[in-house]
Amino acid sequence: MIYFRGCTAREKETSIADATEELLKLADVEYRVLEDEKCCGSVLIRTGFIDEAQKQIEKNTELLSGELILTSCAGCYKTLKQDYDDLDVIHISQFLNTLVDEKKLDFNKKDLKVTYHDSCHLGRHCNVFDEPRNVISNVANLLEMQNNRENSLCCGAGGGVKSAYPEIASQMADFRISQAIETGADLLVTPCPFCKLNLKDRGLNVLDLTEFLINYGGE
Repeated sequence: MIYFRGCTAREKETSIADATEELLKLADVEYRVLEDEKCCGSVLIRTGFIDEAQKQIEKNTELLSGELILTSCAGCYKTLKQDYDDLDVIHISQFLNTLVDEKKLDFNKKDLKVTYHDSCHLGRHCNVFDEPRNVISNVANLLEMQNNRENSLCCGAGGGVKSAYPEIASQMADFRISQAIETGADLLVTPCPFCKLNLKDRGLNVLDLTEFLINYGGE
């Protein structure tokens, strides 16, 4: 299995990649990372640079074909699964759910209130809703925001908005955090490094699912 870290977890939110690898080792999962890992091309595709994206897809396909690919990033998951041909891809939330079901990972439930942000790419685009919630519920009490699952709101960073319209991205993130705070949750968990990057530092602790498990899943 290849653990495809993705640009954000590899370069900006490195604690996510660290937490993911720690969980894989705890579960005795054999994996490897690509030392020369390149961008999956998601941003190029979403912002209309199709020719450039196709070149990236061709390069990555040579490296990834025939392997099970585990992703941290919801955007990487959607891109590798839907924009590439015939790749075997699984998101970390799905993989963790399987590891928990198979008793390869065991967590202790806490008196902790957590709310969950559905990433656009993982949720509406790929219909992955239950697995991350199942994992969270093994550790904490899950409280849903007003907009959740298919009706979840974007964090504000997708589709190049954070780069092209940073003020709009910030306003959207502030509103989403206000919904999270309204639940009375102690913290917010997200399955996407890009979402974490845009939602953090706005009045509520925001963690990736893997960071949450490392920080709160033990004794």
